[in-house]
Amino acid sequence: MKLIKLTAISAAVLASTAALAAEPVIVVDNNDAVVYEAEPVAVAYEAEPVAVAYEAEPVAVAYEAEPVAVVQPANSYSDRTFFQTVTHPAAVSAEVGTLGYGANIGWALNDKTELQAGWAGGDVADLFGGDFDANDVNYDVDSDFSNPYLGVQLRPTGNWFTMGAGIIVPDNDIEVTSNPNGGVYKVDGKQYNANDVGTLKGTLDHRNKLAPYATIGFRPNITNNFGLFGEIGAAYMGKTSAEVSSVGGASGFIRDENGVVTGETSASVAQKAEKELEDKDWLEWMPIVKVGATYRF
Repeated sequence: MKLIKLTAISAAVLASTAALAAEPVIVVDNNDAVVYEAEPVAVAYEAEPVAVAYEAEPVAVAYEAEPVAVVQPANSYSDRTFFQTVTHPAAVSAEVGTLGYGANIGWALNDKTELQAGWAGGDVADLFGGDFDANDVNYDVDSDFSNPYLGVQLRPTGNWFTMGAGIIVPDNDIEVTSNPNGGVYKVDGKQYNANDVGTLKGTLDHRNKLAPYATIGFRPNITNNFGLFGEIGAAYMGKTSAEVSSVGGASGFIRDENGVVTGETSASVAQKAEKELEDKDWLEWMPIVKVGATYRF
């Protein structure tokens, strides 16, 4: 009986194994071999869906910023302070003209406006011909000009054309020496013997201590740094003060062109010549003509 139970248990185990392996199973019972064919069993499992939630840790991502080059527009002066503008001039120029030989420094206030401070001077009488006539007396001129100035140069159209205006502080020494004509001087409509009158020497001085000026011109750039310029205009120097004296004249009354003694002296003739010079107002409106070269930083 025990053998049958064991046999039955063995058969059940083998049957389970066979069911899993889906292979025939042979069971020996009382020396008899019995073949059991196990039917394959399909076991289906229904999987429950599982939702898995992950909590993402915040991640800090560091990016290395590329350097950015900020390009200012060419000739941009909007970010300059007053001190930077004063200590960093935009250009220096050399010039020659009716005001003399000189130079100036320019400070760019913006793309179209430049402040200039300069000086021009020297002996430039030859630029005015070296002599001039005051009524009927011809005078040779010797000059020593000193004309410091402060002005503004504008480029209203943004090209070569310029307009300028400013103030000159004139300190010009002008000396005159008379030249007789045919042995006589004609002063105040009368002719006098040149030997009796002597040589008329004098000085001229313009009364304006500040002389306004205005110019127009052109300033082409030859290279990025080098350019040329030319200007024409005028400065109002004001009325003329004159001092004239006779040098080497006769001590008494002088003769006229015919040798007749007049009631005039050399000193009185000099006074008349002085008045004529003041009436002449030589260079009351000083013509400005100048050319030069500029170097830009």
